[in-house]
Amino acid sequence: MKIVIVGPGAMGCLIAAYLCAKTKEEVWLFDKDAVRAQQLQNKGLIVEEAQESIRAKVRATARSADIGIADLAIICTKSYSTDSACQQVRGIFGEKTLVLTLQNGIGNVQILSEYFKAGSILCGVTNHGSTLLGTGHVRHAGRGETIIGRPDGKVTRELKDVQAIFNRAGFETKISKNIDSVVWSKLIVNVGINALTALTNLQNGRLIEYDGTKEIMREAISEAARIAKRKRIRLIYDDPIQKAETVCRATAANIASMLQDVMNHKRTEIEYINGAIVRLGKGLSIETPVNAVLTHLIRTIESSYDIQVARAQANA
Repeated sequence: MKIVIVGPGAMGCLIAAYLCAKTKEEVWLFDKDAVRAQQLQNKGLIVEEAQESIRAKVRATARSADIGIADLAIICTKSYSTDSACQQVRGIFGEKTLVLTLQNGIGNVQILSEYFKAGSILCGVTNHGSTLLGTGHVRHAGRGETIIGRPDGKVTRELKDVQAIFNRAGFETKISKNIDSVVWSKLIVNVGINALTALTNLQNGRLIEYDGTKEIMREAISEAARIAKRKRIRLIYDDPIQKAETVCRATAANIASMLQDVMNHKRTEIEYINGAIVRLGKGLSIETPVNAVLTHLIRTIESSYDIQVARAQANA
């Protein structure tokens, strides 16, 4: 199977490295940046694990023409780049190409549906933690299951084939007949964790060590859970607050993606996580004051990278 991972970020590089190292599939990594793609092609990928490092050679390019028609495309870009990514890799899609989104937040399936027929779209979440240390270089900061499915709930042979490939690569992967529920279940956990890490500069596990962050996490999650309940979305766990705290412990050393973005002065996915909760709340007449504050603060940080007081300057 020819597999293309779109987006060489922390998760994209992690998945690409494992697919290259542990399966016999033809794996490509698509990068919109031609210079970086050449670096990935020349240097390969490095994944730092607790016990050892994994090194893998990967085919990397910024030209979809180099790849040809793919059997499976895995979208690992930031959610705000989904639309542009679809346009950039149009050349790899044929009649039988499957596209799988493993992105944060909600709304990505809707964007994909504007480009691809419904039967070709797969959706999923992964609970692996990955920190980008450099071009093609990541730290595997936490393990967890990966869950995939089709928006229509059907379990097809093609879906099972994708599950088998992920399992061979070392990602424990399950299939869900209600993937929307799974996506929402992860969204609500991210609502409680991601923005808080970006605001406090703390790793996941540290958030539950302080009363202040624990309380904000609980309130943000409670607002999101009320929206899910109103939308009649059944979560895959009974207690969302307890689940978020469990995730913090399981990924204690992980630097959340939103914190990584803020540290690198990059755009975050706040609009697809806490911001999405605020927008849905307005539509449903459900108040979301904590998520609104978190969203406004992250927006402010994004907009003020160039004028923020540097830590070295503050200590001078």
